[in-house]
Amino acid sequence: MPAQPLDQIMAADWAEALAPVESNIRAMGNFLREEHIAQRVTLPPAQDIFNAFQAPLADVKVLVIGQDPYPTPGHAMGLSFSVHPEVRPLPRSLQNIYKELHADLGITPPAHGDLSAWSEQGVMLMNRVLSVEAGKAGSHRNLGWEKITTRAIEALAERGTPLVGLLWGRDARNCRQMLANYPCVESAHPSPLSASRGFFGSRPFSKVNELLVQQGAQPINWALPL
Repeated sequence: MPAQPLDQIMAADWAEALAPVESNIRAMGNFLREEHIAQRVTLPPAQDIFNAFQAPLADVKVLVIGQDPYPTPGHAMGLSFSVHPEVRPLPRSLQNIYKELHADLGITPPAHGDLSAWSEQGVMLMNRVLSVEAGKAGSHRNLGWEKITTRAIEALAERGTPLVGLLWGRDARNCRQMLANYPCVESAHPSPLSASRGFFGSRPFSKVNELLVQQGAQPINWALPL
């Protein structure tokens, strides 16, 4: 992760909002550099770590909180649940998201797993932890990323503009109190281990749109380019 000013690695209003945790961001950059010196591969690539923060803070209408990046090399690209367009097969969690998208709204999912089109409409796809060691899911938890993403959630909640939280799984739902003044759609995680325990049939996409409209905001077009 380059040692650059924050406004060179993320949108200017995000850089301002995350200024109170800039020292934590620098510390995580130092940690990742030490990992690379020790010949450990970390994901996503440095230039993708803050992909979720490229769209302006002011434009975010929906916050999707993931756990940590996919640990499979080539998959993680800095947006929770999303993968690079060429990745096949799609991760199982993403396959389940697509199944529910079709069941909820009748949308035929694309063959690719790139969710960038959602980001462009104000859907922030943010993992709670922004890096991982290749092949070791959860390996960078409790090292400092949580302080940074907590500040990000707080910054969204402080704006007073329309926002809906989309919280899948325990880790995401534990953030509910930080979004206390905003509506949230909560369910089980879409992973193969838990999707059948409340994710399937939860109709999250239509519910999010209803909650956006209730706040006077435009709904999301959840259809992805084929």
